[in-house]
Amino acid sequence: MLDLSTKYMGIPLKNPIIAGASKLTGNLDAIKKIEAAGAGAIVVKSLFEEEIQFERLRLEEDLDRYAERNPEMVSLFPGFEHAGPKEHLLWLKKVTDSVSIPVIASLNAVYPETWVEYAGLLEEAGVQGLELNFYSIHGDMEKDAASIEQGQIDILTAVKEVVSIPVSVKLSMFYSNPIHFISRLDKAGVGAVVLFNRFFQPDIDIAEEKNQFFLNLSNPEDYRLPLRFAGLLHDRISCCISCNTGIFEGEDVVKMLLAGACTVQVVSTLFKNGAGHIGKMLQSLGNWMESKGYSALKDFKGAMSEKHNPEPWVYTRAQYVSLLLNPEKYMTWQHQV
Repeated sequence: MLDLSTKYMGIPLKNPIIAGASKLTGNLDAIKKIEAAGAGAIVVKSLFEEEIQFERLRLEEDLDRYAERNPEMVSLFPGFEHAGPKEHLLWLKKVTDSVSIPVIASLNAVYPETWVEYAGLLEEAGVQGLELNFYSIHGDMEKDAASIEQGQIDILTAVKEVVSIPVSVKLSMFYSNPIHFISRLDKAGVGAVVLFNRFFQPDIDIAEEKNQFFLNLSNPEDYRLPLRFAGLLHDRISCCISCNTGIFEGEDVVKMLLAGACTVQVVSTLFKNGAGHIGKMLQSLGNWMESKGYSALKDFKGAMSEKHNPEPWVYTRAQYVSLLLNPEKYMTWQHQV
């Protein structure tokens, strides 16, 4: 009998497919469908401090809109204030009480103090793990890479001091040397690294001369970037590796595990194919394992990583040089003239 179980940050999972944080995991009905489809765990929609700040500002503007219409009026609604993260926390507690698979909270804060405060509140909601979502585009030219990285290390360290649940970090690919930074996170005690965060990208409508914003789903070929870094990192760090972005089919899950991932996180395939597609992915994973004679994930995890690959150069710059020198050997397509 096949054993698809694994551990993620020490949390036992029945299989390696995790539903990543998205609008879908911000809806309890959708979460229950994801659980029924067989997901090993879910990461709920992120608690964004900036969203709370925006809502608080909008509430204050609404409350003050008709204030001081005459000298004797100070406010029409005295004593009201925004609830902050309480609504999210109450909803999160309802989620943890409603499903049996592990629930991981996701947090994106602004200030170091808020990262720590919100992390403690999320743990109290009953989640099994916490994902720090370092979703940020730095636009300050005066801030160097070293200070940005140290700031994130400090946030991880401070959060770990106040929570007892395992903590992962979801990273962007925009680091000068991702594997160096990940090694620092590993030494700081991170439970897992999630590779990689997919940023929403702006566009411009040239007819109207205004910005456009789209839900940027990943594409199937996008999995190659997390695959590369999973392959480079396997057996070089002690924390778990979770691959995210471009994972649509069971075959993609196999590739990530062969490269060295402990788990995968899926989002775009759920939007495109529905929650039930998780079952098909698990079936494909099981079929492949049976065809190869594997009975458990540990039998092949990391077998194609840089450390164990008969051609380890495929994960480095040497891949580019080799392809240039021997295109007919490595290319999977031929140009027809």
